[in-house]
Amino acid sequence: MIQTQIEAKLADTFDPVHLKVINESYMHNVPEGSESHFKVVIVSTQFEGQRLITRHRAVNQCLADELANHIHALAIHTYTESEWQQQLNAPASPQCHGGSTLDK
Repeated sequence: MIQTQIEAKLADTFDPVHLKVINESYMHNVPEGSESHFKVVIVSTQFEGQRLITRHRAVNQCLADELANHIHALAIHTYTESEWQQQLNAPASPQCHGGSTLDK
């Protein structure tokens, strides 16, 4: 299961205080049971003093194989402990518009 792989890699790499990996594939035009669209919410002390882009690059690097071979889309929400205490929820993901279609 891709979701399980993502959770294990992120837990091993970032030793998170909070980690939630959500399979959002059902929100997209993919076969039932797909694991192609995910949202990651991760809170780690390792993010202290890091810019958002640095945090996202670290998550992307950690999941490089999954991104190259399995994942179509990944929403990343990274927080320090103090940021998370102020927020306590990641933003909701937008609804999929089904991709583009060409008018005939």
